Amino acid sequence: MKYVEGFVAAVPAANKELYRKHAADAAPLFKEFGVTRMVECWGDDVPEGKLTDFRRAVQAKDDEVVVFSWFEYPSKEVRDAAVQKMMTDPRMQAMGETMPFDGKRMIIGGFVPLLDV
Repeated sequence: MKYVEGFVAAVPAANKELYRKHAADAAPLFKEFGVTRMVECWGDDVPEGKLTDFRRAVQAKDDEVVVFSWFEYPSKEVRDAAVQKMMTDPRMQAMGETMPFDGKRMIIGGFVPLLDV
């Protein structure tokens, strides 16, 4: 069964092209590690909620845009192995040092699909 890993982050609006390039440069590595689909989305209609919302979740500042992304894997086992590879691969470590956003405020989680139509 497929497995999905989702991400939400706050990226400075001025870094939109840097973020796009960073993601595009990382895509071949993610594919090498087992990602079958990678989707990067730039916030366009991210409303403020009364209790919580995407912006609060990542402590977005006024000059930041919320990014929503996900990776698809063939299975949770492939995802778990990919995470191990990502944590130890020197290419990923180098990319981690040049992220165009504050990775400490990124939210990440793994999900089992319930419906895919």
